[in-house]
Amino acid sequence: MTRFTLRRLGQSVLVVLGVTIVVFVFTRLLPGGPARAILGPRATPAAIMAFDHANGYDKPLVTQYWVWLTHLVTGDVGYSYKQNQTVSSLIADRLPKTLLLVGAANLIALVIAVPLGLLQAVQRNRLTDYTVTGVAFVFYSMPLFWLSILLVIFFSIDLGMFPPQAPQGGFGDVLAHPGGLVLPVLTLTLVTVALFTRYTRSSAIETLTQDHVRTARAKGASTTIVVLRHVLRNSLLPIITMIGLTLPVVVSGALVVESVFNYPGMGLLFWNAAQTQDYPILLGTTVVVGVATALGSLLADLLYAVVDPRIRAAR
Repeated sequence: MTRFTLRRLGQSVLVVLGVTIVVFVFTRLLPGGPARAILGPRATPAAIMAFDHANGYDKPLVTQYWVWLTHLVTGDVGYSYKQNQTVSSLIADRLPKTLLLVGAANLIALVIAVPLGLLQAVQRNRLTDYTVTGVAFVFYSMPLFWLSILLVIFFSIDLGMFPPQAPQGGFGDVLAHPGGLVLPVLTLTLVTVALFTRYTRSSAIETLTQDHVRTARAKGASTTIVVLRHVLRNSLLPIITMIGLTLPVVVSGALVVESVFNYPGMGLLFWNAAQTQDYPILLGTTVVVGVATALGSLLADLLYAVVDPRIRAAR
């Protein structure tokens, strides 16, 4: 297990290094380079040359990458000239809010989706299964922006129960107004429940056909005991994969939901940076998401070994 962990950790480091190379090279291919993206389209050639010289953009590409990588390792992700702040401070301010939003939605979705998926597997091809499947398909196929708007119209405009806009300010301000979190969290929860339910159902149905489950039933074990002791653990493997894949979403934020509800998270930060061509923020957030993707894959592999002893023994 230790050898496997170290090997996967080394592979994750190589993946992150490759991501930094690709992102760095692509950003240098922007028309006019970083100087044009930062100074704007009206910048004169003399101003661009002065900016490139002051920031080392006139040096060889390998030298630029090495300098940028050494700064990145020390936590210096860059500086946003348009917001007059370091990118690391912007990420540090926005990341906890996105963790709260997406983390709460995923936790609630897991609590709801896993029992529903198991119930569908036990009640396969019955009314309960068809009903949950139909509702899940509706929410899974519905665009996030459309679902967000529908929830705002119903809960905010028609019923007046929750504010249509998420709470603003720092992390403490967001926690001080939990009502503003209800609709963004509900939007993400509904879509995530639909996704997790389908995976849990498929995995549970496959597990119910295995020999050890049939043996347990032949010995007289009740359906509840069979599901909890023999089906649940094996059915969690695809959910673990989904949890690992959602880690980049936790870091990057649900861009559409944050934009609709004006939630001050990582997704809205990236969206605003893309609209204003804030090159340092785009570069910094992309690298952070790349790191989160590698960590999510590593986390999924390690949780596989924890949940399934057969995988742990094989490794």
